[in-house]
Amino acid sequence: MAKADDIVKVITIEAPIEKVWAKVASSEGIAEWFMPNDFKPELGCEFHLQSPFGPSPCKVTELDPPYRLSFLWDNDGWTVSFLLKEKDGKTEFTLIHAGWKETGEILPKAREASGVVRERMSGGWSGIVEKLKKAVES
Repeated sequence: MAKADDIVKVITIEAPIEKVWAKVASSEGIAEWFMPNDFKPELGCEFHLQSPFGPSPCKVTELDPPYRLSFLWDNDGWTVSFLLKEKDGKTEFTLIHAGWKETGEILPKAREASGVVRERMSGGWSGIVEKLKKAVES
């Protein structure tokens, strides 16, 4: 069995990189388009995302303002990265959700196969990055 592929979502946001960074690297900004949280933009910061399954422990693993933020998410080996690239006054935003297990492996919290959870979350991420775009551009 193969590991499930990373989820990668790329969108262009009609705003300068600093404005996008403010929404992806602050507790208030993340709560607006993703989930309630107690995030702080500090390397090594341990925080929680308030997911539908309850609080998910997270830890900031990379912080390179205003270009990159990565964090460990929950206890399944997931890493989420937000990558920002300036393009003519706009921002290319890339979300990568990595660290998936083999497609048939059951994830304890969801009690479903990794491949099933990945497909559902891939669709969810599509909506979430659109919410980010709206939050920044409004």
